[in-house]
Amino acid sequence: MASRLKDKWVLITGASAGFGAAAAKAFAREGSNLLLGARRTERITALADECRKLGAPKAHAHFVDVAKTTSVDEFANWSRTITNRVDVLINNAGGAHGLDPVATGKDADWEAMFEINVLGILRMTRAILPLMKDTQGSIINIGSVAGRVAYEGGAAYCGAKAAELQITRALRLELSGTGLRVSTVDPGMAETEFSVVRFKGDEQKAKKVYEGVEPLTADDIAETLIWVASRPHHVCIDEMLIKCTDQAAIHKVYRRPVTK
Repeated sequence: MASRLKDKWVLITGASAGFGAAAAKAFAREGSNLLLGARRTERITALADECRKLGAPKAHAHFVDVAKTTSVDEFANWSRTITNRVDVLINNAGGAHGLDPVATGKDADWEAMFEINVLGILRMTRAILPLMKDTQGSIINIGSVAGRVAYEGGAAYCGAKAAELQITRALRLELSGTGLRVSTVDPGMAETEFSVVRFKGDEQKAKKVYEGVEPLTADDIAETLIWVASRPHHVCIDEMLIKCTDQAAIHKVYRRPVTK
């Protein structure tokens, strides 16, 4: 049986790595057409080539910085030169910067997290909604367990992801009756470039986050996104919280002894 996603147009932000890159390849295997956006254009250009080999009839890449309205609007205008419709919008661009407590937090880190995780979703959704009219499509926002449970050092990131959750819920109400589905997929501990970015490129510090744990992978989340997007049009997966088996809660993670 052909996939429900075959020949659909899927737009993915933050597609240069992690969940976004894995999702692009997963949708390509379903026969979807792709619009890929990220700041690292070399990566997404190569990814578009790979996606066409994996089965995407069309795959296009273009620079976008969701922290800037002008960049988002330029990306949306570029998208219109390729297609007059978007069936699935995946607002994936995001990330954490630093793990400082509020008392020593840095404005640059706070501003980056709110620009990308909060305003980025609002900007991109506003810009692409006109292309989703009459599609019975899906808007899928990538949230986090951090949007539901706070932890020390995560005030700004937890706040930003809590905002993502409420944006998703509000959008679900606003688009009721349009046929568009709105979802949030909220991963827990997942090993991608997330911690490397959070710790400013300190790979050893990032690696310790997952020490002794079998975390989620980008492919796990990509598989979930395929499932959410491919439900029948009358089925909306409003919210999905996904944690690895070892992570029972933010503060309860089972860690196996590490042999040196």
